[in-house]
Amino acid sequence: MPILNVKVSGKKSIETTKRINELLLDLTHRILGKKKEVTAIAIDYVELDQWFVGGHLLSEQGKNSFFFDIKITDETNTKDEKAKYIKEAFAGFERILGNLHEESYIYVQDVRAASYGYGGKTQEYRYHQ
Repeated sequence: MPILNVKVSGKKSIETTKRINELLLDLTHRILGKKKEVTAIAIDYVELDQWFVGGHLLSEQGKNSFFFDIKITDETNTKDEKAKYIKEAFAGFERILGNLHEESYIYVQDVRAASYGYGGKTQEYRYHQ
């Protein structure tokens, strides 16, 4: 836990993929306090001529963008921690991708412990064990 689903504009690059993984693994551990060994990150690429913002292609705007969501167990992080996470993640993607469109989104999704888990066990079950 947690799981991050990431979409990045541009051509697939193992170097960029590794840098994004390192960034998100660090922030998720350092700010949200999640264990690195159970953090899963899936990264997909979308070509600049297939991503629209405001009705215009990123390729026309000369911009890059990203979106990711992260699912965490509800009530395990404060509003301040989530705000810091979002701020630092945006800045990190700016460093990695450059020329970032402001309309790049991060969604920290609080999920009920009884409805979320891995290895066949809910987080609620783990809490009580």
